[in-house]
Amino acid sequence: MNATTRTALQDVKVHVRFKLAALWASVMSCYIYGDFLGLYRPGDVKGILNGQGLLGPTSQASLLVVAILVAVPAAMIFLSLVLPPALSRWLNILVGAILTAIVLVTIPGSWAFYIFLSAIEVVLQSLAVWYAWRWPRHALVF
Repeated sequence: MNATTRTALQDVKVHVRFKLAALWASVMSCYIYGDFLGLYRPGDVKGILNGQGLLGPTSQASLLVVAILVAVPAAMIFLSLVLPPALSRWLNILVGAILTAIVLVTIPGSWAFYIFLSAIEVVLQSLAVWYAWRWPRHALVF
């Protein structure tokens, strides 16, 4: 290669399934770090020890609701890769829209770190909806 030869970085087309799985993995990271950092707010650990949870008094039902809210995006990482395309597309659109709405409802009155992570979650989940909506198609030949 001589001094005047330039090379471009190679770009590989990433399938929409991998984009969706990566988005959900990123969402999960924000969820986990948001919950973890929340433990550092004054009084939060004391409240937990006194039986107060995210949804009021800690109960099996409240912990089940929180577990579902965390398990759904975690499962979407896998489901985005293995479900048939049409089902994966609609599930990503539906779950992304619902979880984005839930995040937006929880933002008012939150601490700055939570607002920051929530904004990232909204962007990532919205991108999942967008990529799923624009899932590439090909013509069927009969």
